[in-house]
Amino acid sequence: MSLSGKRIVITGAAGGLGRTVTAVARQQGATPLLVDLAFPDDFAPDLEKFAFDLTDAAATARQVAGMGRIDALFNLAGGFHMGASHDLADPGWDAMFRLNVDTLRSMVAAVVPVMLGEGRGVIVNVGALGAVQGQANLGAYGAAKSVVMRLTESLSAELRAQGINVNAVLPSIIDTPANRRDMPDADPALWVAPEDLANVICFLASDQARAIHGALVPVRGLS
Repeated sequence: MSLSGKRIVITGAAGGLGRTVTAVARQQGATPLLVDLAFPDDFAPDLEKFAFDLTDAAATARQVAGMGRIDALFNLAGGFHMGASHDLADPGWDAMFRLNVDTLRSMVAAVVPVMLGEGRGVIVNVGALGAVQGQANLGAYGAAKSVVMRLTESLSAELRAQGINVNAVLPSIIDTPANRRDMPDADPALWVAPEDLANVICFLASDQARAIHGALVPVRGLS
């Protein structure tokens, strides 16, 4: 697998998964363009970074206009929340759609015209294996990730004939410091290593995956 010469926009790049995906993409020869709300001062000094609010569609369009050629977009930005599905006062509902859906739609709206101009491109989204069916206390999160999955399929149906591959990965629990802290009694050996998830994401951006369209790829580890 090689990503040599590919310019890949990675949202949520300052997060744990974003850092790992960036490292794997670089190992495969890609040039990552990093997007997040903010970056530490010493973060990836040799890479192009774009700090802005992905929920602001106008700001996103302005930033993307300055990125030049874009061969692939990895929509990693998102959030997680647990709460009672019947609680209308739960702020997590709006937050989950803002972080998981609005950020994706904002980037797609800005990036797709660039890819159409090139006649090719790849978009990889992040759904959730836990959103394939409803789960207790995950109503808002599951609903938002379900939208991500349906959008992935719809975008693929609209864009594949124009040279753009759109797919999504559906991870189970990712082995991150935060998840280990929040679930101290769980066995992280059953979870998905960030490097393994990054390898799947990068594969979907490679030329070897050019025949894959509209796929929702489960990445579940041993869980």
